[in-house]
Amino acid sequence: MKSIGIAALMCAAAVALAVPGVSAHHSGAMFDREKVLEMKGTVKELQWSNPHIWIQVVLQENGATKEWSLEGGSPNTLSRQGWRATTFKPGDEVTFRFNPMKDGTAAGAFIGAKFSDGKTIGRWD
Repeated sequence: MKSIGIAALMCAAAVALAVPGVSAHHSGAMFDREKVLEMKGTVKELQWSNPHIWIQVVLQENGATKEWSLEGGSPNTLSRQGWRATTFKPGDEVTFRFNPMKDGTAAGAFIGAKFSDGKTIGRWD
């Protein structure tokens, strides 16, 4: 009986120690959630990796081209929404909606995308 109690105590300790790691997930405070940009560009690369995917895209900004990094959700969550590692292919012409960085860095939080054939993914209303 004593060994069952010790095992239960060790399990409880393991769970208690794991909780701070879950709460250590990074903040989205760097994104300006009040501002939504919509820009058309060409996909350079989709980085399908944990903890978040990144879409590298060359966007047209005030007549100039600039590479942007757009952060999305986790591959696990996105795959349950129909995304695949091949959803965005290099060379795809796509219009993106995203929340830009507060500091003006060429990056943002992905909101939605509209492909040249009219198909949309993410939030596009």
